[in-house]
Amino acid sequence: MGNVVVDVMLKSEILDPQGQAVAYALPRLGFNQFTDVRQGKRFVLTVEGEVTDEVLAAARAAAETMLSNPVIEDVVSVRAQPPAAAPSEAAPQA
Repeated sequence: MGNVVVDVMLKSEILDPQGQAVAYALPRLGFNQFTDVRQGKRFVLTVEGEVTDEVLAAARAAAETMLSNPVIEDVVSVRAQPPAAAPSEAAPQA
């Protein structure tokens, strides 16, 4: 199985109240390095088999058609997610 990750963000001209709330809170928590925050959403689409160029094209079409609102959002990324590393075997219990 493979995964496709789709990231959708509000267009830059759209007000982002959630991002602004986070941006105002960060300095109060000691995180002074950040000057702006934009909130977005991520979708992980699972497919049988490998993620091919055709699968990525279908994911982009789905993102532009259904996963985003093109009036206020941009699809900023559609990419294959690398397979997760196999978990290490647990140590035997004593």
